[in-house]
Amino acid sequence: MRDSQSAEGRPGRAVTDGAAPAAAPPHAGLVLATVCLCQAMVVLDISVVNVALPSIATDLGFSQGSLSWVVNAYTLVFGGLLLLGGRIADLIGHRRAMLAGLGLFALASVLGGLAQSPGELIAARAGQGLAGAVLAPVSLTVIMVTFPEGPVRNRAVGIWAMVAAGGSALGVLLGGLLTDLLDWRWVLFVNVPIVAVTAPLAWRSIHETRALARRRLDVPGAILGTAGITLLVYAMVQAGDHSWTSTGTVIGLVGAAVLGAAFLAWEQWGTREPLVRLNIFTVRTVWVANAVVVFIGAATVAGFYFASLFLQDVLHYSPIKAGAAFLPFCFGIVVGARFSSTIAARFGNRVTISGGLVLGAVGMLLFSRLHADSTFLSGFLLPSVLASIGIGACMVSNTTMGTSGVAHHEAGLVSGLLNTSRQCGGSIGLAALSTVAVSAADGTGHGDSLQAIVHGYDRAFQVTALLVLAAAVLAALFTPTGRTRAADAVDAVSKGS
Repeated sequence: MRDSQSAEGRPGRAVTDGAAPAAAPPHAGLVLATVCLCQAMVVLDISVVNVALPSIATDLGFSQGSLSWVVNAYTLVFGGLLLLGGRIADLIGHRRAMLAGLGLFALASVLGGLAQSPGELIAARAGQGLAGAVLAPVSLTVIMVTFPEGPVRNRAVGIWAMVAAGGSALGVLLGGLLTDLLDWRWVLFVNVPIVAVTAPLAWRSIHETRALARRRLDVPGAILGTAGITLLVYAMVQAGDHSWTSTGTVIGLVGAAVLGAAFLAWEQWGTREPLVRLNIFTVRTVWVANAVVVFIGAATVAGFYFASLFLQDVLHYSPIKAGAAFLPFCFGIVVGARFSSTIAARFGNRVTISGGLVLGAVGMLLFSRLHADSTFLSGFLLPSVLASIGIGACMVSNTTMGTSGVAHHEAGLVSGLLNTSRQCGGSIGLAALSTVAVSAADGTGHGDSLQAIVHGYDRAFQVTALLVLAAAVLAALFTPTGRTRAADAVDAVSKGS
């Protein structure tokens, strides 16, 4: 291994092989704070606008059909460019990529907050998605190349995973507070002070890996991969807004399949420096972690969406009250991550991940028991606690498992893959479950009545529970047995809590 440090003793600037540094770097706390702030901002911006949508529609004159694009513009660009964003971070340098992403996020947030028309807000949300596609993978990449592999890195990855898992719930809470106490525009403006704090931390604590910057970007692979993922996410959005048989959905799915096949062929045979080294999926921990996170993404994104709608449309909660209802979920994520240390230490990753997912599936199934007379205490609290503890328990071990033993020059690739898997899973899950909810509601024969709406939401939660259970079965069958580095991760998180 060749590892160099700056004159100030900060994290190494050049790492040319897969080995990790021997000791934790100075300023490790600043590095971890920086990447967690980045990840929190990116994840919460997926859900922060949900409870503000009625106010946005009234103020800017959105039609019911176009309002979903306030969310979709972000997820479409974000999901489509994640893989490219992760690779670019490897090639241009991590600090440059992070500072560029932060600057663009702040600019897009200001423009969105000042928007005077639907088109301006949608364009700003797309800009946020572009910035997020750089920040999400680089935040995990920085951990992987900065912290030495083992308990030190595992603790950092564990904390990052908790932030990623809890960010969506925090977004719903924050969106409700800002919309009720200030104005819907502050769900965008709030990113500016976050960037103002994060950018100086990034400048001070994060340094480049120069050897990586000399590698060339696989431009054809980047175009094919980005276009394929973007079309896939677009098709999922179209399916959610219209149907799986609509022209836009079918064209998107066929186009995504063609581009995906061309991308795989190019990466395998057409280039010496592929955007994605396909052999990486022969590593058991990598493909299992990505497969599991697809199901988790589908379940959590759809779950938050339908839970938020249920609270506001059925129980008639105000935005701030609906946001506050997600506080137990935020708390449960932390509790789940903490308890997972004992389970992983005694039984290993397989029990930790699959057991957490089973608990999460039970929570999602209990959500399907909600009805028009439910209250927060009698219907919403218990499933929130069970689902969040289960997801928190599995996310730390799954993320650490998927990133362990990865060479530094492929850190951005693996980070991009995990984020892409979660985002694509969320887009596919939300589109599919939106169709399920509408079909179930129409099948009651009661039109747009409250009874029909509740029945649709309940059916969506039932399918969400099945998705989480499927992930549990996958983890139980294929996760390596025994105590692995992921067990060290949750131990370190517990000791650091």
